[in-house]
Amino acid sequence: MNDDAPGRAKGGFASPERAGGTGDTERAERANVPRFERLIVFLVGAIQFVNIVDFMMVMPLGPDYAGALGISTAHLGQIAGSYAAAAAIAGIIGARFLDRFDRRRALAVAMFGLVTGTAAGALARGLPSLVFARAIAGAFGGPATSIALSIIADVVPPARRGRAMGAVMGAFSFASVLGVPLGLWMSRWGGWRMPFILVAAIGVAVGLLALLKMPPMRRHIVAGRTGGPKLLDLLSDQTIRLALAMNSLVMLTAFLVVPNIAPHLIQNLGFPRDRLELAYMVGGGSSFLIMRLAGSAIDRTSAARVSIAGTALLIGVLYFAFIAPGAIGVVGVVIVFVLFMGAMSMRNVSMSSLSTRVPRGDQRAGYMSLQSTAQHAASATGAFVSSRLLHQAPGGRLDGIATVATVSAVLAIGLPPLLAVIGRQVRARETAAA
Repeated sequence: MNDDAPGRAKGGFASPERAGGTGDTERAERANVPRFERLIVFLVGAIQFVNIVDFMMVMPLGPDYAGALGISTAHLGQIAGSYAAAAAIAGIIGARFLDRFDRRRALAVAMFGLVTGTAAGALARGLPSLVFARAIAGAFGGPATSIALSIIADVVPPARRGRAMGAVMGAFSFASVLGVPLGLWMSRWGGWRMPFILVAAIGVAVGLLALLKMPPMRRHIVAGRTGGPKLLDLLSDQTIRLALAMNSLVMLTAFLVVPNIAPHLIQNLGFPRDRLELAYMVGGGSSFLIMRLAGSAIDRTSAARVSIAGTALLIGVLYFAFIAPGAIGVVGVVIVFVLFMGAMSMRNVSMSSLSTRVPRGDQRAGYMSLQSTAQHAASATGAFVSSRLLHQAPGGRLDGIATVATVSAVLAIGLPPLLAVIGRQVRARETAAA
Protein backbone atom coordinates (compact mmCIF):
# COMPACT_ATOMS: atom_id res chain seq x y z
CA MET A 1 0.00 0.00 0.00
CA ASN A 2 1.18 3.52 -0.75
CA ASP A 3 1.69 5.30 2.54
CA ASP A 4 2.14 8.72 0.94
CA ALA A 5 0.12 8.98 -2.25
CA PRO A 6 -3.61 9.65 -1.93
CA GLY A 7 -6.05 7.25 -3.49
CA ARG A 8 -6.60 7.29 -7.23
CA ALA A 9 -9.38 9.62 -8.27
CA LYS A 10 -12.42 8.36 -10.14
CA GLY A 11 -11.50 7.82 -13.75
CA GLY A 12 -7.81 7.38 -12.79
CA PHE A 13 -5.51 4.57 -13.70
CA ALA A 14 -6.29 0.92 -13.35
CA SER A 15 -4.94 -1.02 -10.40
CA PRO A 16 -1.98 -3.38 -10.94
CA GLU A 17 -4.31 -6.36 -10.81
CA ARG A 18 -6.47 -5.03 -13.64
CA ALA A 19 -3.58 -3.64 -15.67
CA GLY A 20 -1.67 -6.90 -15.74
CA GLY A 21 1.09 -6.13 -13.24
CA THR A 22 3.31 -3.24 -12.23
CA GLY A 23 5.00 -2.88 -15.63
CA ASP A 24 1.67 -2.69 -17.50
CA THR A 25 0.37 -0.20 -14.94
CA GLU A 26 3.35 2.10 -15.40
CA ARG A 27 3.01 1.95 -19.21
CA ALA A 28 -0.71 2.74 -18.91
CA GLU A 29 0.04 5.71 -16.64
CA ARG A 30 2.66 7.13 -19.01
CA ALA A 31 0.24 6.80 -21.95
CA ASN A 32 -2.44 8.73 -20.06
CA VAL A 33 -0.26 11.66 -18.98
CA PRO A 34 -1.62 14.78 -20.76
CA ARG A 35 0.63 16.35 -23.37
CA PHE A 36 0.47 19.73 -21.65
CA GLU A 37 1.68 18.11 -18.44
CA ARG A 38 4.65 16.58 -20.24
CA LEU A 39 5.55 19.97 -21.73
CA ILE A 40 5.49 21.67 -18.34
CA VAL A 41 7.62 18.95 -16.76
CA PHE A 42 10.14 19.28 -19.62
CA LEU A 43 10.35 23.09 -19.37
CA VAL A 44 10.64 23.08 -15.59
CA GLY A 45 13.32 20.39 -15.87
CA ALA A 46 15.27 22.55 -18.35
CA ILE A 47 15.07 25.53 -15.99
CA GLN A 48 16.21 23.38 -13.10
CA PHE A 49 19.07 22.09 -15.23
CA VAL A 50 20.42 25.62 -15.76
CA ASN A 51 19.83 26.55 -12.14
CA ILE A 52 21.51 23.42 -10.81
CA VAL A 53 24.48 23.57 -13.19
CA ASP A 54 25.01 27.19 -12.13
CA PHE A 55 24.99 26.14 -8.48
CA MET A 56 26.79 22.80 -8.76
CA MET A 57 29.68 23.71 -11.03
CA VAL A 58 31.05 26.31 -8.62
CA MET A 59 32.01 23.61 -6.12
CA PRO A 60 33.95 21.15 -8.33
CA LEU A 61 35.55 24.11 -10.12
CA GLY A 62 36.83 25.31 -6.74
CA PRO A 63 40.40 23.99 -7.06
CA ASP A 64 40.69 25.68 -10.47
CA TYR A 65 39.58 29.20 -9.61
CA ALA A 66 41.07 28.96 -6.12
CA GLY A 67 44.52 28.52 -7.67
CA ALA A 68 43.95 31.27 -10.25
CA LEU A 69 42.59 33.80 -7.73
CA GLY A 70 44.79 32.88 -4.76
CA ILE A 71 41.93 31.47 -2.61
CA SER A 72 42.51 28.70 -0.04
CA THR A 73 40.40 25.59 -0.77
CA ALA A 74 39.39 25.59 2.90
CA HIS A 75 37.41 28.78 2.12
CA LEU A 76 35.37 27.34 -0.76
CA GLY A 77 32.44 26.88 1.61
CA GLN A 78 32.13 30.66 1.82
CA ILE A 79 31.51 30.86 -1.92
CA ALA A 80 28.82 28.18 -1.85
CA GLY A 81 27.43 29.68 1.34
CA SER A 82 27.07 33.17 -0.15
CA TYR A 83 24.76 31.83 -2.87
CA ALA A 84 22.70 29.91 -0.32
CA ALA A 85 22.49 32.77 2.17
CA ALA A 86 21.25 35.19 -0.51
CA ALA A 87 18.72 32.61 -1.68
CA ALA A 88 17.46 32.23 1.88
CA ILE A 89 16.89 35.98 2.26
CA ALA A 90 15.16 36.10 -1.13
CA GLY A 91 12.94 33.22 -0.02
CA ILE A 92 11.74 35.17 3.02
CA ILE A 93 10.88 38.15 0.85
CA GLY A 94 9.31 36.04 -1.88
CA ALA A 95 7.06 34.16 0.53
CA ARG A 96 5.13 37.40 1.10
CA PHE A 97 4.16 38.15 -2.49
CA LEU A 98 5.01 35.41 -5.04
CA ASP A 99 1.49 33.94 -4.91
CA ARG A 100 0.10 37.27 -6.14
CA PHE A 101 1.71 37.02 -9.58
CA ASP A 102 1.47 34.95 -12.73
CA ARG A 103 3.97 32.16 -12.19
CA ARG A 104 5.30 32.39 -15.75
CA ARG A 105 6.26 36.07 -15.46
CA ALA A 106 7.71 35.60 -11.99
CA LEU A 107 9.84 32.75 -13.31
CA ALA A 108 11.10 34.92 -16.20
CA VAL A 109 12.26 37.65 -13.79
CA ALA A 110 14.00 35.11 -11.58
CA MET A 111 15.81 33.57 -14.56
CA PHE A 112 17.01 37.00 -15.74
CA GLY A 113 18.54 37.72 -12.33
CA LEU A 114 20.14 34.28 -12.17
CA VAL A 115 21.77 34.74 -15.58
CA THR A 116 23.07 38.18 -14.55
CA GLY A 117 24.71 36.78 -11.42
CA THR A 118 26.24 33.88 -13.31
CA ALA A 119 27.76 36.19 -15.94
CA ALA A 120 29.14 38.40 -13.15
CA GLY A 121 30.99 35.38 -11.76
CA ALA A 122 33.11 35.28 -14.91
CA LEU A 123 34.34 38.80 -14.08
CA ALA A 124 35.48 38.01 -10.51
CA ARG A 125 38.98 39.09 -9.50
CA GLY A 126 39.20 37.58 -6.02
CA LEU A 127 37.22 36.08 -3.15
CA PRO A 128 35.11 39.20 -2.37
CA SER A 129 33.99 39.79 -5.97
CA LEU A 130 33.23 36.10 -6.52
CA VAL A 131 31.22 35.95 -3.31
CA PHE A 132 29.25 39.03 -4.43
CA ALA A 133 28.51 37.53 -7.86
CA ARG A 134 27.34 34.28 -6.30
CA ALA A 135 25.10 36.22 -3.92
CA ILE A 136 23.37 37.85 -6.91
CA ALA A 137 22.86 34.44 -8.52
CA GLY A 138 21.46 33.04 -5.28
CA ALA A 139 19.06 35.93 -4.75
CA PHE A 140 17.30 34.97 -7.99
CA GLY A 141 18.15 31.27 -8.30
CA GLY A 142 16.42 30.40 -5.03
CA PRO A 143 13.05 31.94 -6.05
CA ALA A 144 13.42 30.34 -9.51
CA THR A 145 13.45 26.91 -7.88
CA SER A 146 10.46 27.58 -5.64
CA ILE A 147 8.40 28.98 -8.53
CA ALA A 148 9.33 26.06 -10.78
CA LEU A 149 8.32 23.48 -8.18
CA SER A 150 5.08 25.39 -7.55
CA ILE A 151 4.29 25.08 -11.25
CA ILE A 152 4.75 21.30 -11.08
CA ALA A 153 2.53 21.09 -8.01
CA ASP A 154 -0.15 23.23 -9.74
CA VAL A 155 -0.16 21.21 -12.96
CA VAL A 156 0.56 17.59 -11.95
CA PRO A 157 -2.03 15.73 -9.82
CA PRO A 158 -0.85 14.02 -6.61
CA ALA A 159 -1.14 10.53 -8.07
CA ARG A 160 1.60 11.32 -10.63
CA ARG A 161 3.52 13.92 -8.69
CA GLY A 162 6.15 11.57 -7.30
CA ARG A 163 7.18 10.52 -10.80
CA ALA A 164 7.04 14.11 -12.08
CA MET A 165 9.22 15.29 -9.20
CA GLY A 166 11.62 12.44 -9.94
CA ALA A 167 11.83 13.61 -13.56
CA VAL A 168 12.37 17.26 -12.59
CA MET A 169 14.88 16.34 -9.93
CA GLY A 170 16.59 14.35 -12.67
CA ALA A 171 17.90 17.73 -13.81
CA PHE A 172 20.38 17.27 -10.98
CA SER A 173 21.70 14.16 -12.69
CA PHE A 174 21.74 15.74 -16.15
CA ALA A 175 23.66 18.62 -14.63
CA SER A 176 26.17 16.12 -13.30
CA VAL A 177 26.33 14.04 -16.48
CA LEU A 178 26.54 16.94 -18.95
CA GLY A 179 26.83 20.35 -17.33
CA VAL A 180 29.42 19.86 -14.62
CA PRO A 181 31.78 17.61 -16.66
CA LEU A 182 31.56 20.03 -19.57
CA GLY A 183 32.32 22.92 -17.22
CA LEU A 184 35.30 21.08 -15.77
CA TRP A 185 36.59 20.26 -19.25
CA MET A 186 36.15 23.87 -20.41
CA SER A 187 37.96 25.10 -17.33
CA ARG A 188 40.95 22.89 -18.09
CA TRP A 189 41.16 23.92 -21.73
CA GLY A 190 39.75 27.45 -21.84
CA GLY A 191 40.12 28.82 -18.33
CA TRP A 192 37.82 28.75 -15.31
CA ARG A 193 35.75 31.75 -16.52
CA MET A 194 34.42 29.94 -19.61
CA PRO A 195 31.88 27.72 -17.76
CA PHE A 196 30.22 30.78 -16.21
CA ILE A 197 29.85 32.42 -19.62
CA LEU A 198 28.39 29.28 -21.22
CA VAL A 199 25.84 28.67 -18.45
CA ALA A 200 24.69 32.30 -18.63
CA ALA A 201 24.11 31.95 -22.39
CA ILE A 202 22.16 28.71 -21.97
CA GLY A 203 20.10 30.35 -19.21
CA VAL A 204 19.04 33.12 -21.58
CA ALA A 205 17.89 30.58 -24.19
CA VAL A 206 15.97 28.39 -21.72
CA GLY A 207 14.32 31.38 -20.04
CA LEU A 208 13.07 32.72 -23.36
CA LEU A 209 11.78 29.27 -24.38
CA ALA A 210 9.83 28.89 -21.15
CA LEU A 211 8.36 32.37 -21.47
CA LEU A 212 7.20 31.62 -25.03
CA LYS A 213 5.87 28.09 -24.47
CA MET A 214 4.34 28.26 -21.00
CA PRO A 215 0.80 29.61 -20.79
CA PRO A 216 -0.12 32.24 -18.19
CA MET A 217 -0.56 30.59 -14.78
CA ARG A 218 -2.96 32.59 -12.62
CA ARG A 219 -5.35 29.97 -11.25
CA HIS A 220 -3.64 30.08 -7.86
CA ILE A 221 -4.37 33.84 -7.73
CA VAL A 222 -8.08 33.16 -8.19
CA ALA A 223 -7.93 30.50 -5.49
CA GLY A 224 -6.30 32.92 -3.07
CA ARG A 225 -8.19 36.13 -3.79
CA THR A 226 -9.18 36.53 -0.18
CA GLY A 227 -5.65 37.80 0.37
CA GLY A 228 -3.63 34.63 0.47
CA PRO A 229 -1.78 33.27 3.46
CA LYS A 230 0.53 35.48 5.43
CA LEU A 231 3.92 34.36 6.59
CA LEU A 232 2.82 33.88 10.19
CA ASP A 233 -0.26 31.96 9.05
CA LEU A 234 1.95 29.52 7.19
CA LEU A 235 4.30 29.14 10.14
CA SER A 236 1.39 28.53 12.52
CA ASP A 237 0.68 25.25 10.71
CA GLN A 238 2.45 22.39 12.53
CA THR A 239 2.80 20.27 9.39
CA ILE A 240 4.41 23.15 7.53
CA ARG A 241 6.83 23.73 10.40
CA LEU A 242 7.82 20.07 10.42
CA ALA A 243 8.25 20.08 6.64
CA LEU A 244 10.52 23.12 6.84
CA ALA A 245 12.56 21.43 9.58
CA MET A 246 12.85 18.34 7.37
CA ASN A 247 14.09 20.40 4.43
CA SER A 248 16.62 22.16 6.64
CA LEU A 249 17.94 18.90 8.02
CA VAL A 250 18.45 17.36 4.57
CA MET A 251 20.32 20.35 3.21
CA LEU A 252 22.45 20.87 6.33
CA THR A 253 23.46 17.21 6.16
CA ALA A 254 24.44 17.53 2.52
CA PHE A 255 26.23 20.89 2.53
CA LEU A 256 28.57 20.08 5.31
CA VAL A 257 30.19 17.75 2.75
CA VAL A 258 29.22 18.76 -0.81
CA PRO A 259 31.30 21.97 -1.19
CA ASN A 260 34.41 20.03 -0.16
CA ILE A 261 34.12 16.90 -2.29
CA ALA A 262 36.42 17.99 -5.13
CA PRO A 263 39.22 19.26 -2.83
CA HIS A 264 38.94 16.07 -0.73
CA LEU A 265 39.15 13.81 -3.77
CA ILE A 266 42.12 15.68 -5.27
CA GLN A 267 44.08 16.73 -2.18
CA ASN A 268 43.36 13.85 0.22
CA LEU A 269 42.61 10.83 -1.95
CA GLY A 270 44.99 11.70 -4.77
CA PHE A 271 42.31 11.60 -7.46
CA PRO A 272 43.65 13.07 -10.74
CA ARG A 273 42.16 16.44 -11.69
CA ASP A 274 41.79 15.34 -15.31
CA ARG A 275 39.55 12.44 -14.20
CA LEU A 276 37.15 14.65 -12.24
CA GLU A 277 34.91 15.04 -15.30
CA LEU A 278 34.59 11.24 -15.48
CA ALA A 279 33.56 10.96 -11.84
CA TYR A 280 30.77 13.51 -12.24
CA MET A 281 29.62 12.01 -15.52
CA VAL A 282 29.37 8.44 -14.23
CA GLY A 283 27.93 9.54 -10.89
CA GLY A 284 25.35 11.77 -12.54
CA GLY A 285 24.22 9.08 -14.97
CA SER A 286 23.79 6.56 -12.19
CA SER A 287 21.95 8.96 -9.92
CA PHE A 288 19.54 9.84 -12.74
CA LEU A 289 18.44 6.22 -12.95
CA ILE A 290 18.29 5.97 -9.16
CA MET A 291 16.17 9.13 -9.01
CA ARG A 292 13.61 7.79 -11.45
CA LEU A 293 13.43 4.49 -9.60
CA ALA A 294 13.09 6.33 -6.30
CA GLY A 295 10.21 8.44 -7.65
CA SER A 296 8.34 5.32 -8.79
CA ALA A 297 9.10 3.55 -5.50
CA ILE A 298 7.66 6.50 -3.56
CA ASP A 299 4.45 6.33 -5.63
CA ARG A 300 4.17 2.60 -4.81
CA THR A 301 5.34 2.58 -1.18
CA SER A 302 6.26 5.71 0.79
CA ALA A 303 8.77 8.52 1.00
CA ALA A 304 9.84 7.38 4.47
CA ARG A 305 10.73 3.88 3.30
CA VAL A 306 12.76 5.12 0.34
CA SER A 307 14.59 7.59 2.59
CA ILE A 308 15.67 4.78 4.93
CA ALA A 309 17.56 3.09 2.09
CA GLY A 310 19.09 6.40 0.97
CA THR A 311 20.17 7.29 4.50
CA ALA A 312 21.80 3.92 5.16
CA LEU A 313 23.72 4.20 1.89
CA LEU A 314 24.81 7.77 2.65
CA ILE A 315 26.17 6.89 6.10
CA GLY A 316 28.14 3.99 4.64
CA VAL A 317 29.72 6.20 1.98
CA LEU A 318 30.60 8.91 4.48
CA TYR A 319 32.39 6.41 6.68
CA PHE A 320 34.38 4.57 4.03
CA ALA A 321 35.26 7.59 1.85
CA PHE A 322 35.51 10.51 4.29
CA ILE A 323 35.80 9.38 7.91
CA ALA A 324 38.12 6.37 7.54
CA PRO A 325 39.20 6.25 3.89
CA GLY A 326 41.69 3.70 2.70
CA ALA A 327 43.69 3.45 -0.49
CA ILE A 328 40.68 3.03 -2.80
CA GLY A 329 42.26 4.07 -6.11
CA VAL A 330 40.73 5.81 -9.10
CA VAL A 331 38.04 3.17 -9.76
CA GLY A 332 37.15 3.06 -6.08
CA VAL A 333 36.71 6.83 -5.96
CA VAL A 334 34.34 6.72 -8.94
CA ILE A 335 32.29 3.95 -7.29
CA VAL A 336 32.12 5.91 -4.04
CA PHE A 337 31.08 9.02 -5.96
CA VAL A 338 28.27 7.09 -7.68
CA LEU A 339 27.01 5.74 -4.35
CA PHE A 340 27.17 9.17 -2.71
CA MET A 341 25.16 10.84 -5.47
CA GLY A 342 22.66 7.98 -5.51
CA ALA A 343 22.12 8.25 -1.77
CA MET A 344 21.62 12.02 -1.96
CA SER A 345 19.20 11.57 -4.86
CA MET A 346 17.04 9.10 -2.93
CA ARG A 347 16.85 11.40 0.07
CA ASN A 348 16.10 14.51 -2.02
CA VAL A 349 13.30 12.90 -4.04
CA SER A 350 11.74 11.51 -0.84
CA MET A 351 11.78 14.97 0.72
CA SER A 352 10.53 16.82 -2.36
CA SER A 353 7.68 14.48 -3.28
CA LEU A 354 6.16 14.73 0.19
CA SER A 355 6.86 18.47 0.54
CA THR A 356 4.67 19.30 -2.48
CA ARG A 357 1.64 17.82 -0.68
CA VAL A 358 2.01 19.89 2.48
CA PRO A 359 0.47 23.26 1.40
CA ARG A 360 -2.93 24.10 -0.08
CA GLY A 361 -3.06 25.52 -3.60
CA ASP A 362 -3.21 29.16 -2.48
CA GLN A 363 -0.35 28.53 -0.04
CA ARG A 364 1.90 26.80 -2.52
CA ALA A 365 4.28 29.49 -3.79
CA GLY A 366 4.47 31.06 -0.34
CA TYR A 367 5.28 27.69 1.18
CA MET A 368 7.78 26.91 -1.57
CA SER A 369 9.50 30.22 -0.84
CA LEU A 370 9.68 29.35 2.84
CA GLN A 371 10.97 25.92 1.86
CA SER A 372 13.61 27.54 -0.35
CA THR A 373 14.55 29.80 2.55
CA ALA A 374 14.89 26.86 4.92
CA GLN A 375 16.92 24.84 2.42
CA HIS A 376 19.28 27.65 1.51
CA ALA A 377 19.72 28.86 5.09
CA ALA A 378 20.65 25.31 6.09
CA SER A 379 22.93 24.97 3.05
CA ALA A 380 24.67 28.22 3.93
CA THR A 381 25.05 27.09 7.53
CA GLY A 382 26.54 23.77 6.46
CA ALA A 383 28.94 25.43 4.00
CA PHE A 384 30.07 28.11 6.45
CA VAL A 385 30.47 25.62 9.33
CA SER A 386 32.52 23.28 7.16
CA SER A 387 34.81 26.14 6.14
CA ARG A 388 35.43 26.81 9.84
CA LEU A 389 36.17 23.16 10.62
CA LEU A 390 38.53 22.66 7.67
CA HIS A 391 42.02 23.98 7.07
CA GLN A 392 44.62 23.45 4.40
CA ALA A 393 47.71 21.74 5.80
CA PRO A 394 51.20 22.77 4.67
CA GLY A 395 51.50 19.66 2.51
CA GLY A 396 48.30 20.54 0.64
CA ARG A 397 45.96 18.13 2.45
CA LEU A 398 42.50 19.30 3.47
CA ASP A 399 42.38 18.53 7.20
CA GLY A 400 39.19 18.21 9.26
CA ILE A 401 37.10 16.40 6.65
CA ALA A 402 36.54 13.38 8.95
CA THR A 403 34.95 15.64 11.57
CA VAL A 404 32.73 17.29 8.97
CA ALA A 405 31.59 13.90 7.60
CA THR A 406 30.87 12.54 11.09
CA VAL A 407 28.57 15.44 11.90
CA SER A 408 26.82 14.94 8.55
CA ALA A 409 26.29 11.22 9.19
CA VAL A 410 24.75 11.85 12.61
CA LEU A 411 22.35 14.45 11.22
CA ALA A 412 21.35 12.15 8.35
CA ILE A 413 19.64 9.75 10.76
CA GLY A 414 16.87 12.26 11.48
CA LEU A 415 15.24 12.23 8.02
CA PRO A 416 13.25 8.92 7.97
CA PRO A 417 11.35 9.52 11.24
CA LEU A 418 10.53 13.09 10.21
CA LEU A 419 9.16 11.86 6.87
CA ALA A 420 7.04 9.25 8.63
CA VAL A 421 5.47 11.84 10.96
CA ILE A 422 4.81 14.34 8.18
CA GLY A 423 3.37 11.60 5.94
CA ARG A 424 0.82 10.64 8.62
CA GLN A 425 -0.23 14.26 9.10
CA VAL A 426 -0.57 14.87 5.37
CA ARG A 427 -2.69 11.73 4.88
CA ALA A 428 -4.95 12.76 7.76
CA ARG A 429 -5.40 16.22 6.23
CA GLU A 430 -6.14 14.82 2.76
CA THR A 431 -8.64 12.32 4.18
CA ALA A 432 -10.46 15.08 6.06
CA ALA A 433 -10.59 17.27 2.93
CA ALA A 434 -11.95 14.47 0.70
